Amino acid sequence: MEKKYDAIIIGAGIIGCCTAFELSKMGYKTLNIDKEATAGVGSTGNSCGNVRFYYSTRDGVALAYESAWYWHNWREYLEVDDERGIAEFHNTGSVFIKSKALNWPKIKKHFDEVGVKYEDWDLATLKSKLPYADFHSFYPPKRPDDPAFYEEPTEFLEGACFTPESGYVGDPALSTQNVEAAAKAKGADFLYNKRVIGIRQQDNKVLGITLEDNTQIDAAIVVNVSGPHSFQVTEMAGQLDNNLIKTKALRHEVHVVAPPKGFSPLDEGYHTNDTDIGAYFRPEAGNMILTGSADPACDPKEFVDPDNFDRQVTPAQWKSQVYRLARRIPELPIPNNPAGIVDLYDVSDDWLPIYDKSDLDGYYQAIGTSGNQYKNAPVVGAMMAELIKKVENGYDHDAQPMEYTLPHLGLTVATATFHRKREINPNSSFSVVG
Repeated sequence: MEKKYDAIIIGAGIIGCCTAFELSKMGYKTLNIDKEATAGVGSTGNSCGNVRFYYSTRDGVALAYESAWYWHNWREYLEVDDERGIAEFHNTGSVFIKSKALNWPKIKKHFDEVGVKYEDWDLATLKSKLPYADFHSFYPPKRPDDPAFYEEPTEFLEGACFTPESGYVGDPALSTQNVEAAAKAKGADFLYNKRVIGIRQQDNKVLGITLEDNTQIDAAIVVNVSGPHSFQVTEMAGQLDNNLIKTKALRHEVHVVAPPKGFSPLDEGYHTNDTDIGAYFRPEAGNMILTGSADPACDPKEFVDPDNFDRQVTPAQWKSQVYRLARRIPELPIPNNPAGIVDLYDVSDDWLPIYDKSDLDGYYQAIGTSGNQYKNAPVVGAMMAELIKKVENGYDHDAQPMEYTLPHLGLTVATATFHRKREINPNSSFSVVG
C-alpha cells in the first residue's frame, strides 16, 4: 500500500465513499480508512435509508431534492456495475402528516422555491390513501407511562403533503458498497479494520494520520467523515474548541412490527413522517413495518460512548414507539417479542450538519449528520469535493462561504448553513427531521 496520498478520508460510510468518488473524479489520489471490515457496515448500514425532501431550512430541502436524481438514476451515477448487486430505490412516495409539531406553511414555501413536486392532501384524501389509519390528532406525542397517552382524542388532523418522487433504499450498506466500487474504478483506495489514533500536523498544516499500529500515512488533506466518532476525530485534530457547533453520539432504536391483517406494506405502504405521534414508518422487507422515533420532547436522549453502548432493544423505547404507531394504526398487532435495530446518530447541537473546512489547514469535516443525511450523500460528496478543491487553491471560505450550484436543479446552496462557526439555527426541528 502507498504511504502517501492527496487526501485521506476517515470513514467509509455513504458520505465518506461519495466524497472519495468525487475527489477521485477530480484526479485526487484518495484513501478511505475505516475501523470496520468493509464499507457501509457502521451507522450507515443501519440507516433506515429514507429519501424525503421536507427539511426545516430551504438549503436542506434543496440538498434533499437534488438527491432525488441520484437515487432515481443510481446506475448512471455510479458509472460501474457491482458484482455484489445494485441497491434498489423503492419509489413509494412520502406522506408528511401535517401536525402542530412542524410549520407546514414554511415547508410549503421551501418546496415552492425549490420546485419540489407535491400534492396537498386534505383529510378526506388522506383517509382514502391510508384507510387503515385513525387520523385523530394525538399531539403532543406521549409515552405509554403517561396517563394522558390513553385519552381519547376529539380533534382531527388537517391532512398531509405527499411527495411522489421520494421513498427509501432498503439496503443502505449495499448502496455504500456500490459507491466504494465506483470510487475504486476511479483509482481510490480503501483500508479496513484499521483505526486512526492521530492526525499529524506541523505549523497548523495537516501532514497525515497515524494508525493504531503506529503506521503513518502522509496526506496534505484529511477529511473527517467518521459518523458517531466524529467528535473524537475532531479532538485528535485539536479542533474541538474551534468548532462552535459540537457533535456527539446519540443512541437510537428502530423497530419492526407486522402489519394489520389485510394490509400489505410492500404493495400499499408509503414512507410516512408523522410528528403528530412522534414517529416515522415505512415498508420493510418481509412485508413488515419499520418504525422509529421522530425525537419528540417526551423521548429521552441517550448520548453514549460510540465504542461502548447497549445494542439491545430496550422494552421501554420499543413499547413507546410501537404503541404510538398503534394509536395511528389501531389494528396493528402488538408482538410479544420486540424486534429492531440499535445504532447511533452523529448529532450536532442543532441537528444540522457541518460541511466545512476547519482552522487547521488541510483538515475538512462532513459531520453532525444527525440521522437525516443518508439521502444527501451523493450531493454532499460532490459539494465537499468542490469545497476542498477551492480552499486548497486559495479560496477564503471563512471570509465568504462557498455557494454550491446543484448540478441537476441549477439552484445554489449557501454552505454557510453548514458552517462550523454558525450560530445554532433556531429554524431547525432539533430532531431527525432536520
